[in-house]
Amino acid sequence: MRDEALSRRSILMAAAASLAVPHAGRAQDGWPPVFEAGRSQFTLVRPRALMPPLRLQDLHGKDVTVAAKPGRITLVNFWATWCAACKLDLPMLARLAGSRVDRLDIVAICTDTKDLRKIRTFLGGLAVQNLACYVDAYGAAAQASTEMFSIVGMPITYLVGTDGRVEGYITGAPDWLSTAGARLLQFYRERD
Repeated sequence: MRDEALSRRSILMAAAASLAVPHAGRAQDGWPPVFEAGRSQFTLVRPRALMPPLRLQDLHGKDVTVAAKPGRITLVNFWATWCAACKLDLPMLARLAGSRVDRLDIVAICTDTKDLRKIRTFLGGLAVQNLACYVDAYGAAAQASTEMFSIVGMPITYLVGTDGRVEGYITGAPDWLSTAGARLLQFYRERD
């Protein structure tokens, strides 16, 4: 009886140990490595749709079209001037942009206002000099959000792979310069 209990206990402990290391071999199995931020984690999007070109405005009111570039990863970040977590997320994205990570573009899109003065004031208090910030002046990002960029939290960052397809997203203010962030970006850079 005791050996049987010990055997059951061993099986349960082994099962618990395998659960304690979530997705340990994930990247080898074709799955991206785990990347978490607070209570959120990188979540895959299926089906993988092509990112459409987005008609936006830069912070000077000039029209621009933003699109994913073949062979490059694009992080598309949606933020708002009322969002407290955005004050942490935007500087992190700016540091990532300044780090000159190979084959990476970052696009930060303000979704709550078209008032350029309000946006510039909000950004003026943050260290975001290296970050390409845009305004959704024509509703392009809003339209795309109903089709592929669901805004399930704020801020939210979508990762578009080197083939131009939306791979997944993470909400909140993740540390993209962490080891886990670097592994996730490397995984998608190598997935040509």
